[in-house]
Amino acid sequence: MRYFLSFVFSISSAFGTDARPMRVRELVALEGARDNQLLGYGLVVGLAGTGDKRQTFFSSQSLASMLDRMGVQVSPTSMLVRNIAAVMVTATLPPYSQNGTKIDVTVAAIGDAQSLQGGILIQTPLRGANGKVYAVAQGSVITGGFVAGGRGNSQTTNHPTVGRLINGGLVEADAPSIAPGAALRLQLLKADSSTAVRIAEAINKKFPREQGKEIVASAQNAGAIVVRTPSAFLGREVEFYSQLEELSVSVERVAKVVINERTGTILMGKEVGLRPIAIMHGALSIEISTSFVTSQPEPLSNGKTIVTPQVGVGVKEEKAKLLSLGAGASVDELVQALKQIGSTARDVIAILQALKSAGALEAELEVL
Repeated sequence: MRYFLSFVFSISSAFGTDARPMRVRELVALEGARDNQLLGYGLVVGLAGTGDKRQTFFSSQSLASMLDRMGVQVSPTSMLVRNIAAVMVTATLPPYSQNGTKIDVTVAAIGDAQSLQGGILIQTPLRGANGKVYAVAQGSVITGGFVAGGRGNSQTTNHPTVGRLINGGLVEADAPSIAPGAALRLQLLKADSSTAVRIAEAINKKFPREQGKEIVASAQNAGAIVVRTPSAFLGREVEFYSQLEELSVSVERVAKVVINERTGTILMGKEVGLRPIAIMHGALSIEISTSFVTSQPEPLSNGKTIVTPQVGVGVKEEKAKLLSLGAGASVDELVQALKQIGSTARDVIAILQALKSAGALEAELEVL
């Protein structure tokens, strides 16, 4: 059994925030022009014996139904399904997507399949919340992990039961979206009163108030801005909105750390700061082993050979190690220091989550 490393570290740091110009298109979205979630149920075929087992009865039923539509009648109880896997298929339909646009698709096993590596997703309709089919998905599945070995001796890396199809979805119906009109409502991607006011001021500076009319833009609240299309752009609302998107606004830079627990991936910037805090991270490792002792009878006796299992329990707890970082420490320096003492990506992810919960991580934490 693997033993984890325990350590204690202290951090002293002081970080400020600065501002930088950003385009309005990076800060807002047009109300009604949003992503739509799609969902479907499908089958992944071509697996090398790592698919669903016989206990997952809906896989065989789905395969039998599909073959029946193709003119082949097979009883679900007479087929082995270890080379196929039932999956849930998800995708995001971007706004203004047109018929024929390609989108990325994610598949996830819902049965007891061990791995989707090397599989092919059969044509699967993807429906929106209203039940309408907006896209179909089909293609090769790319996984970020694998399973090696078999029976009682196997090794799993990352998460092999979830995969992606790059451009594997094909849009069949236009996305439900609202086109710009005489009045626009801009929604901030992250609600902030000062940012909303700055955007409204930038729009009014670019498009001055017309005589006898209200100002073009006004901040309705911290998350929305109401914009009235000037008379010169009536009938050309798309052109007006494109000019709004190109306006620059000075906003505070937001630090962000992105982690993917399935693959152990961590993405961060070097400027991400840490507040003073001390954390102990470690694990108690318990190993249970079973050995078999054979008792042989005396020669020419009527005794029988007896095999007796003996179970041993071992407990090991690593000693804590001290990790010190000077003033001005960043997340990048923390990760480098943890790497030097043998910490794994899983350890770093757990520490970053604990830092965020304690309010010591001066950045947004996004978990994929």
